[in-house]
Order: sequence, then structure tokens, then C-alpha cells
Amino acid sequence: MPKSLEIATPRKQQFAALCYRVTAKGKLRVLLITSRGIGRWIVPKGWPMQGRTAWETARAEAWEEAGVRGSIASASVGRYFYEKWRPDDAPVPCQVDVFPLEVTDLEDNFPEVGQRQRKWFSLEEAANLVMEPELAEILTSFNPKMLNSAAN
Repeated sequence: MPKSLEIATPRKQQFAALCYRVTAKGKLRVLLITSRGIGRWIVPKGWPMQGRTAWETARAEAWEEAGVRGSIASASVGRYFYEKWRPDDAPVPCQVDVFPLEVTDLEDNFPEVGQRQRKWFSLEEAANLVMEPELAEILTSFNPKMLNSAAN
């Protein structure tokens, strides 16, 4: 079928946590994790969960994928797009709404321990490591001082 006649595949919704902390020296750091497939640097994210809000889902994914505990904002700081690749299947176009999560605790025992690496980066370092341009823009423009006090 000619490309101009193809029907656009609808995007699947996901929710992500932008896990951050401010160090004792006042430096802002964000936590990235590796994907389970090719090991690229990403933020914790996942599919909607029945009975949970978008930000509650993002917080749950941060725990499952990175062992993060903390306070998450109920307002998204942006959206990015990517294609989720699956073995022996067509890529799934996804849109991801990102919710900032201030990390208060980073636990060593969590559901996906051993499946991923996790590491703290500056905003600029993190933006240079992620593959999605919109996520890089969210990272470089992130400022927790601009968040509403509506954290959960």
C-alpha cells in the first residue's frame, strides 16, 4: 500500500516518573535506568494501571523499575514519543506523559532489581543520554522550583 494511503496507527499511552533529587551541595540530579532490552538510558515508565491515576502509575513504575520512593506531582511536566520494540512484532508507537518525583529513598530490593542499572546524572548529561528528543527537552528545561506544591 502506498505510504500516503496507510492509516496512522494510534499511539498507546504510558506514564513516566522523572525521578530527581537535590544534593547537599544544591546540585539537581535525575535518575535514569537502563531498558531491559538493549540497555539504553530511559526514565521509569509503564502502561496505565486500572484504578490508579496517571501519576500514581508513574510512581508505581518508579518503585518497580528503580526502587524509588518519594513524592510525586499530579501535574505532568511534558510528553514525549517513542516506538516500543517487541521481539517478533511490529513496533508500538507510544506517547508518554512525565510526572516529576522527588526521591526521598532509593531501596536496594525492588521488583526489577538485577534487570536494570540505575544512575544519577545532571540534567545535561541525562538529556545527552536519552534517545527521544522530546524527553531530552523535558530534562534540560526541568526546574523543580517551578512545580506546584501539589505533590502526592
